[in-house]
Amino acid sequence: MNASNLYLVGLMGAGKTTVGRQLAKRLGRRFVDADHEIVARTGVSIPTIFEIEGESGFRRREAQVIAELAAETGLVVATGGGAVLDPANRIALSNSGLVVYLCVPPRLLHERTRHDHNRPLLKVADPLARLQELYDQRDPLYRAVADIVVESSGGSQHMVKLIEHEVRSRCAA
Repeated sequence: MNASNLYLVGLMGAGKTTVGRQLAKRLGRRFVDADHEIVARTGVSIPTIFEIEGESGFRRREAQVIAELAAETGLVVATGGGAVLDPANRIALSNSGLVVYLCVPPRLLHERTRHDHNRPLLKVADPLARLQELYDQRDPLYRAVADIVVESSGGSQHMVKLIEHEVRSRCAA
């Protein structure tokens, strides 16, 4: 298997962290969650960053982390849901590895995230409507940057196996 990175993109609750950890273990790679990396570097939670610096401040921090991770090799990276909003991030991801879009319907994303209070973009009156709006906005960007699209409403094990098979077949070719 080559040393380029494997990036997981998709909306919050799509399973990027869960799938990424399992995939990294199966592929013998190091796993990095970009959001967790931002928290580790700043020493504060993502909601706190949003509160102090706004979404734009968070996105600047996210772009810096993605640029640094893209300079490494052999990683499985779970990106933040909005990482694809920045064209520079999309270029960095595409140029340094395979991008996998975990496409999950908004209704299922809502089920997965409704009790999670660490989602600043979902602190609205109608979180399901907000997820639908984010999906409508970001789905074309995810698809544009993705080398592999995994449409799934199933569990993480199924997604991991699908992605592993696809990655191994591409790297063997």
